[in-house]
Amino acid sequence: MHLIKLNATESTNDYLKEMALHTVLTDFTVVTANNQTKGKGQMGSSWQVESGKNLTFSVLKSDLRLASDTLFLLNVIVSLAVHSTLKSIGVPDLRIKWPNDILSGSFKICGILVESQLSGPQLKLAILGIGLNVNQTKFGSLVNASSLKLLLGKTLELEELLFSVVKQLKKYFQKFENDGPQEIWNEYTQLLFRLNKPSTFKNVEDQMFMGFIRGVSPQGKLQIELEDHILKEFGLKEVKLLY
Repeated sequence: MHLIKLNATESTNDYLKEMALHTVLTDFTVVTANNQTKGKGQMGSSWQVESGKNLTFSVLKSDLRLASDTLFLLNVIVSLAVHSTLKSIGVPDLRIKWPNDILSGSFKICGILVESQLSGPQLKLAILGIGLNVNQTKFGSLVNASSLKLLLGKTLELEELLFSVVKQLKKYFQKFENDGPQEIWNEYTQLLFRLNKPSTFKNVEDQMFMGFIRGVSPQGKLQIELEDHILKEFGLKEVKLLY
């Protein structure tokens, strides 16, 4: 693992993408920053952290052999790697909120952003961005945010956590290469927040409706069972889970 440590950068994803354009990087090259000034979330949303207290890092995954329409599998692998790491240190009640937020109870503790480069119909490489709330204890108006320190009552060593996540990433990519995607998909599905529970959603027209989360499609769309047992798929930003 090639580790690049930065004091500050606008975005570790952008920094690693720029490096990959001009430098031959080894698989699982990692860029981490004490302070990420313009961190990104899904669909361009911002990801703000307190300097030096959390893990903000990006991992290069090269040598991919995935069709472009299976990109979401990368989100699945990263989510499971983070989940496995946090479970091993005793974080309680862990769930994955579609598409790839990691929750403890109803509190968000980690966000993930996967960006990829295509070569024809195949994925060439991907940048796996992870923002994990570790030792920060105040989140201002973000009432649904928490951290490992708040949940576990102790300060954690950032680099040790980083190495653990990368180790789990390697494990899940190896599992995929050896066994295919089905077992990984099954594990991800069983960890989905509100799976098979009656839940309230809001669509793009701000209309609320009831439904049951039944799974996620291979293309990453949330599968919700509506009235009369109709199964409908929703893409990112097409639906919001209200609990």
